Amino acid sequence: MRKIVLGSVAATSLVALAACGGEAPADDAATEETTEEVAAEEEAEAVEAEPVEEVAAVPPAEANGTVIEIQMLTRDPETGRQVFSPGVVVAQVGDTIRFVATNPTHQAESIPEMLPAGVTGWEGQINEEVEYVVPAPGIYGYKCAPHYAAGMVGVIVVQGEGAGDNLEAAKAVRHIGIATTAFEEYLAEAETMLN
Repeated sequence: MRKIVLGSVAATSLVALAACGGEAPADDAATEETTEEVAAEEEAEAVEAEPVEEVAAVPPAEANGTVIEIQMLTRDPETGRQVFSPGVVVAQVGDTIRFVATNPTHQAESIPEMLPAGVTGWEGQINEEVEYVVPAPGIYGYKCAPHYAAGMVGVIVVQGEGAGDNLEAAKAVRHIGIATTAFEEYLAEAETMLN
């Protein structure tokens, strides 16, 4: 309704202006700028976008019976920080990673940009244990969402062919607060495990 009213007002104004023998003032600079903007938009549309490589989804893996437990702790005895313990683990495809709600107010969830290509991650609930069967070799970065900036993060290194393929991409992800230095330390440790 508002568009119709505004359109009617604009049309009425133009008719009244024309009837009075007046012209709408021309703003050459604005017209030139608008023409340049339109030309730039048309040129951008004409340039074909670089094709995005589609990655096939990695199917879930069948659990092989090996369970690796990671505790969610409010206070690490060594650092005093909220942590996942251990912060870095090594696993094989099919291993089950079990995040144990050792202390309250924590959860575990994957960071999508820190997963191997095509892998679907996980998202646990606060105060609940979560299990995840790792489906492919690579680096898996994760966090406790409420305590991410406090550095409550971790890395899973899943061994096998291509295990280091997403290492550089994982290193390039930007983080907040203490998570930045925690991930630098953990990814450096993960890199040594790949060699």
